Amino acid sequence: MNISNLFSDDKINTGRQVELDIAKAMSIIFMIFLHTMWVNMAFNHSFSPAYEFTVGSLLGRPYAAPIFMFCMGVGIVYSRKSQPKTMIRRGAILYLLGILVNIFEFFIPNFLSGTLLGNWDAFPIQGGLLLFCVDILAFAGLAFIFIGILKKMDLSNRNMAIVAVVLSVIGSLTRGTDFGVTFLNLFVSDFIGTQGGFTAFPLFNWLIFPIAGYIWGQYFIRAKDKGDFFKFWPIFIIISLAYFFASSRLWGGILSNDIHMYYFMNTLDAVFCIISAHGIIGLCHWMAKYLPDAVIKADTILSSNINTIYIAQWFFVPLAAIFIAYFFKGIVVDDLLNSIISICMIVLATVVALGYRKLRSA
Repeated sequence: MNISNLFSDDKINTGRQVELDIAKAMSIIFMIFLHTMWVNMAFNHSFSPAYEFTVGSLLGRPYAAPIFMFCMGVGIVYSRKSQPKTMIRRGAILYLLGILVNIFEFFIPNFLSGTLLGNWDAFPIQGGLLLFCVDILAFAGLAFIFIGILKKMDLSNRNMAIVAVVLSVIGSLTRGTDFGVTFLNLFVSDFIGTQGGFTAFPLFNWLIFPIAGYIWGQYFIRAKDKGDFFKFWPIFIIISLAYFFASSRLWGGILSNDIHMYYFMNTLDAVFCIISAHGIIGLCHWMAKYLPDAVIKADTILSSNINTIYIAQWFFVPLAAIFIAYFFKGIVVDDLLNSIISICMIVLATVVALGYRKLRSA
């Protein structure tokens, strides 16, 4: 089939797209499972190696944040508020929300854990410097600002892709840089993965995902037949998964024990994560044919409230771990209990997100 026959000149797949909703819902679910496990590791825990790898390395890495960020880029194509000025303003708000998340994630839990449990080490705040940690929302803010600037410059998709790849290569070559000055490490960590910069998602290493999603989305929205568009999704998943395992075993890839190999991933890792993203969204397209309407509706709710859910879960997950340790002395969190807590956190954060949405629309 001629590839030009796959796409229309007009936008066809407009409105909410169920495969994107499922993919985004999966990403936030996997992130909450991962965060719950990480937080519980600061207390009495006993996770099996299989559970720790599945949640901590596999589902919680290539199938979580990269999918989240890729879909964020796709969302720009579908948004009615994708003007450069609007994106830059939205990016600034998201960045500030990222700082707010750091207060929920580190500072409030530090005080409560230290006061109630006498454990000041469970949630270290590094002398207050973790306030400026670049988590996923702070990255999203920087990405919106940067893409807004690129759109204002009226860059073509080709040139946007070149910018993304060049920055990714720079991020790959400079990861782990130590400028010898804490403040400088902290400031530059917004852009590259520095030593002691307390960053999880530096802009240069991760911008390639929303830009790839933005370019991909412009084809997806014009795809005449989504079945043909996703025809080879199993191959995309198999190829990328084989690369993830091989690279981590041979030279230290994103599934390796060193978490910084994931957070400061190189360009080749990012390319295979993008290949994986297409495969996963294709899988979601296939799943949508068989999932009950109730599950599709739940995925839509998670997807359409994903930012609020992300913020809320970082408030509730640490509190849950602290209060469980306080009220149930000596309890050991295992695979099953962590999964139950994770599901409760997903439900609670979603309820809060829906309540917040209702208040805003009142």
